[in-house]
Amino acid sequence: MDWLALAVSLVIILGGAELFTNGVEWVGEGFGLSEGAVGSVLAAIGTALPETLLPFVAIFGGHAAGEEIGIGAILGAPFMLSTLALCAFGVTVLVTSRRGSRSPDIEQDPGVIAEDMRFFLPMYGAAFLVGIVPVFALHVALVPVLLVAYGLYVRRRLRGSGVEGTEAAGEVRPLRFARWLGRPVATMGLSISQTLVALAILVAGAELFVRVVERLATRLGISELLFSLLVAPVATELPEAMNASVIWARRGKDILALGNVAGAMVFQSAIPVSLGLLFTSWRLDAVSGAAAAIALLAAGIVLVTARVRGALDPRLLALQGLLWLGYVAFVLTRI
Repeated sequence: MDWLALAVSLVIILGGAELFTNGVEWVGEGFGLSEGAVGSVLAAIGTALPETLLPFVAIFGGHAAGEEIGIGAILGAPFMLSTLALCAFGVTVLVTSRRGSRSPDIEQDPGVIAEDMRFFLPMYGAAFLVGIVPVFALHVALVPVLLVAYGLYVRRRLRGSGVEGTEAAGEVRPLRFARWLGRPVATMGLSISQTLVALAILVAGAELFVRVVERLATRLGISELLFSLLVAPVATELPEAMNASVIWARRGKDILALGNVAGAMVFQSAIPVSLGLLFTSWRLDAVSGAAAAIALLAAGIVLVTARVRGALDPRLLALQGLLWLGYVAFVLTRI
């Protein structure tokens, strides 16, 4: 029954994330925000909420293993994005181009993806280092640095949203509540109502997920941190990343697909990490430290490729999946 409950919690989180993202995008439309703001900022916040909310519920929900589950969820998302999500994107480009559905060349601005990685690497790298040397004063001092850096990142992305902002705005789907209720127009009231309902669904799904992970980890005899490192991103990050990587890559919307993954990585290195730095011990052991190190390595490969070659190679991105497999093999040896 626990495995069934785990599956149910993942479905609840996925459904809530879909409703929330759709609702918050229409709230932005209702307030008359620019296409770049709706596509590059609100959409990113909407898709990033589940992986922020899950550790929040784990840490502040009074759970015995809440800290380990929270840290696992925080570290698992960048690890999953930098390996499996980019692998899925590269594989999709290779497969669809061989079928003649699209060009084998990735359409992207190497300067933009390099800039994303230049934000992610020092921010996440600093969080990795203070996790190895867990001095709480350093944790507190790093938080404002991360938040200011992310603010600068958002400002630069809005100023240069350009093609990505236009593409993202074109992907805003009709408001779910308006369609279900047969309303011809998505009103502000409906948009806000859907967003609030979705938020409640997300909290309920996250609470169920944390409770089930505690029970399953105990039954399997493994740490909650290890279990959440591998499972939590499946619910919070992988579906949206796969949607972006596969669907948008098939359509040739490479700028939007890469921007979604890279932007989520930068967000993860700032907001959820700040939560972990302030409200957990943030002590990285061999298992959690390896996940963070692999994420940094994968991001470094992307940065060097973009800077040196001036373009990303789908074959190289596809090989990022080997880093994920290597980590899983390492984890199995630790169980």
